[in-house]
Amino acid sequence: MTSFAPDSIVLNRKLPLWYQVSQSLRASILGRSPQDPLRLPTEEQLAGHYGVSVLTMRQALKELEDEGLITRHRRRGTFIEPHARRGSPVRLLGSVDAIVAQQSGMTTELLDHGSAPVPGELAEFFPELGEIATYHRLRSDEKTGEPTNHARNYVRPELAARIDLDDLVRWPMTKVLRDVVGVDISRITDTVEARLADPETSKLLQIPLLSPILHYTGVTYDVAGRPLDVAVIHYRGDRFSFTVTLDAT
Repeated sequence: MTSFAPDSIVLNRKLPLWYQVSQSLRASILGRSPQDPLRLPTEEQLAGHYGVSVLTMRQALKELEDEGLITRHRRRGTFIEPHARRGSPVRLLGSVDAIVAQQSGMTTELLDHGSAPVPGELAEFFPELGEIATYHRLRSDEKTGEPTNHARNYVRPELAARIDLDDLVRWPMTKVLRDVVGVDISRITDTVEARLADPETSKLLQIPLLSPILHYTGVTYDVAGRPLDVAVIHYRGDRFSFTVTLDAT
């Protein structure tokens, strides 16, 4: 029986390996195509794929099993749960794969795209540019159809020229830039604020005007320290929380 083929990652040895593996596998599962197999490779095969011990792989799989994304059957193997609820708290542990995993797993609608003058509040990130490529997407719970967040990405034009719109419906911008466009991402800087829903957000997310929301801004940098993409996302306050885990080392 053919097994699902997850993406590969470069592990950061300063972060818990099981967490990085679980987040990478989670992103692969949530970003899979409908025709992809539901059966996962064995623990031993997955451990070899990610370059970790079987014990570490087992811990990563338990995380996904607890979330309801996979089910494990004695002697039959491990299978992706196609109807699992995809909502998840915003959790960051310092890895790009955590960002990819958080943004994956929802039905995505591309509302509009094009180019526009660089917004004044983003001028510090693109001081040499007059115009920037823009993408506006609405994400909804795959099972219930309930809108959960809407996102605007502001991307350098030379990178936007290499982006396939179909990829943006399937995958988060971070994954598209890294794995499709081939950008070497060095870091993402995040800011989260508590705000009240404006008329546009209340309409898109189907919540009352002035409802609490999480306003997220993520700036993606390449290895030269140049901003490549700024994501501005409004999350429903009744569906998301924000947790930061700091590594003590």
